[in-house]
Amino acid sequence: MKATGNVLGVIPARLASTRLPRKPLALIAGKPMVVRVYEGARACQGLRELVVATDAEEIRSVCAEAGIPAVLTSSAHVSGTDRVHEAMQAFPWAEAIVNIQGDEPMVRGAMIDALLGALFSDEARQVATLSTALESTDIHDPSVVKVVAARTGEALYFSRAAIPFARAGQPRYQKHLGYYAYSRAALERFHHLPPSMLEAAEMLEQLRLLENGIGIGVVSVPFDTIAVDTSADLERVEAALRKQSTAPGI
Repeated sequence: MKATGNVLGVIPARLASTRLPRKPLALIAGKPMVVRVYEGARACQGLRELVVATDAEEIRSVCAEAGIPAVLTSSAHVSGTDRVHEAMQAFPWAEAIVNIQGDEPMVRGAMIDALLGALFSDEARQVATLSTALESTDIHDPSVVKVVAARTGEALYFSRAAIPFARAGQPRYQKHLGYYAYSRAALERFHHLPPSMLEAAEMLEQLRLLENGIGIGVVSVPFDTIAVDTSADLERVEAALRKQSTAPGI
């Protein structure tokens, strides 16, 4: 899409997580996760406004104490994307919307800048996402989503399986990072499309876009992140943050 300064960043944060209850409020090195996500994403230079979209007054109160803008959304949403879509309605000026996952406390502003760069690099492009080089130990882990892209940067497919299949040689695998930038029209269209067959099979909602002929631009970044779904993930994030804080130049 055409570059614009009217970019809204939305962090969906649901209180009733099944695998890790009250996940957005879980403390990571003394700070609630939702606060850490906001602080990381806020470093992006391209966002006109950044808000948390939540279904819980408790999360909104925590955000208010930290000076973070938040909007209440329905508790009936099936996905974070639906929550982002509802939050978008309160910002009629928003021409582009960035979905910044609320369980990604290692997000960096440079990642969101790269994501917007991918969205704005082609006026015909309506959706963009991120990837990063994948360690060989994670190739066959179904919780790690893989992506393959064309030379043009458009996604060919996303899968929990190891793609491409290494019949010969050693492919370079890319891990999908679940950040998305949409034009307003693309997010509206996604919201009104029914779930697709491949989406249901893989449990990956981005496949709904591909099945309906909506391309997704993919840009690779040199940053990996740890999505938090379990208490073990929290420990991994804390260890990674400690390592970052003691690295030279940090």
